[in-house]
Parts: sequence; structure tokens; C-alpha cells
Amino acid sequence: MEFVRRRPASALRPLIAWYSGYREAGVPPRRHRGLPSPYLTMIITLHDPLVITAHPDPRTPSGTYDTLVGGLHTTPALITHDGRQSGVQIALTPLGARALLGLPAGELSGLDLDGADVLGRLAAELRERLLETGGWAERFTVLDRVLGGVLAATVRPGSPAPEVAHAWRLLLAADGDTSVADLAEQVGWSTRHLSQRFRTEIGLGPKEAARVVRFDRARWMMRRSAESDDQHTLAEIAAACGYYDQAHLAREFGAFAGCPPSQWLAEEFGQPH
Repeated sequence: MEFVRRRPASALRPLIAWYSGYREAGVPPRRHRGLPSPYLTMIITLHDPLVITAHPDPRTPSGTYDTLVGGLHTTPALITHDGRQSGVQIALTPLGARALLGLPAGELSGLDLDGADVLGRLAAELRERLLETGGWAERFTVLDRVLGGVLAATVRPGSPAPEVAHAWRLLLAADGDTSVADLAEQVGWSTRHLSQRFRTEIGLGPKEAARVVRFDRARWMMRRSAESDDQHTLAEIAAACGYYDQAHLAREFGAFAGCPPSQWLAEEFGQPH
């Protein structure tokens, strides 16, 4: 079982938060929840396809993918494997969607699409190049070169309004613990205008996005706690992430993950349910 994460080249960091490589083999078949996060998801599989049995948009049928692009969402995707899975995941910021995908992140809201439907021939090219390399460092370097080339060589339509970009960065800096009114005041727009423009560009309204950012922080704290000796209770995590109490965190977790925190920890890390 391998999981490796690296930041992209400096020119790509305003657009991509991180790359991660994953490989599992010889493990029991299981189901994984693709949880809401502040990043669009790009997955390029290696030797094993991605199998999604339920999408955030229930109208999308289950399927298998060699490459996938997914927008921001507020319900989980359900992913299964038969004991083997491998690939590279790219965490694309919503503000980077226009530059690397050629469309605003809002057009992908709640959707999972075959990579070729969004990236065209580049999807297959990326996968082919990654399969030709022999290690994670080399694969991440390939991503830097190919995506850096896309950024440098292609004229992409438009750019996010500076007010929307500023509101998004403020929201991230506050870990989601801010109000739409505060964001609107800081960018000089009305709350209604900000909400409309924000949703069009990002894919979620600012209030929904704040909830997702806060949830994402909480679940990563839960993950780090589960994987280390530095254990934290759910009540401590709830307080650190700005929830009223543990019950508030549990309700939000159920809404975004489709299960209680204890069930997610059991599924992901084998902790007692």
C-alpha cells in the first residue's frame, strides 16, 4: 500500500494544491467514499481502472474510468475496488479551472466526467506518459511538464473576477469560519451579487463552500489523528474547526459523507465502529 503526495512546480501552485500517487495491491476488496473538498478532482489511473458505483449526481450511472474530472460537490462518490487500485490524483483549485480546463469550475459543479470529455486528447496522453515512467517522483515531474506546457502555450477564455478570487482566498484563509456578509463587505459587493457570481465561477455558493472547507479541515484532522499517536477526540476536533459542538460536527459529517464519523473511520482505517 503506497500513498505519496507532492506539491507541483511553483508556476502551477496557484492552480493546483497537490498531486498524490496511490497504489494498493493484495488487500481486501472495499468501498471508499470520495468526500466533498475545496478542490476539483482529476484522477489518472495507472494499471487499474477507477470504479464508481454512485456519483454525487444520482442521475449519473455507475461506471469505470481511466481518467476522470470531477467538480466541487456536497455529497460523496462511492468508489469500489477488488483489492487493487492505482493512479494519480490532482487537486485542482476552482480558480485554476479556466487556466487548465478551459471552463469555469461552476460548469462542473456536482459532476464526474470522463477525462476525455473535458481534456480531450490530453487525458489519454497524460495517462500514457505516466504509465511509461517508473516511480512517483518521475510521474509528478511529467505532470509538471505537461500541465506547465498547457498553462504556457494555451490561451484560455477569461479569468475569474478579482472579487470572486479574493472572496475564495479569504474563505480558505478563514478555514470556512466566515459569513457571506463579511466576504461581501470585504470585496465591496452585495451579498446577493457575490453569491451569484461566486456560484457561477466556483460551483458552490459561498455559504456552501464555507461548510465544505470547514468539513474538509475536520476530516483531515480526523485522518491525521487516526494515523498517528497524537489522538484527538471528535469533541476536540469540532471545537478546533469552529463547530458548535460534537453533535454539530456529526450532523455535518452525515450530510457530506453520508455516514457518521465513526463509520467513516471504520471504513477507511479499520477503527472500531
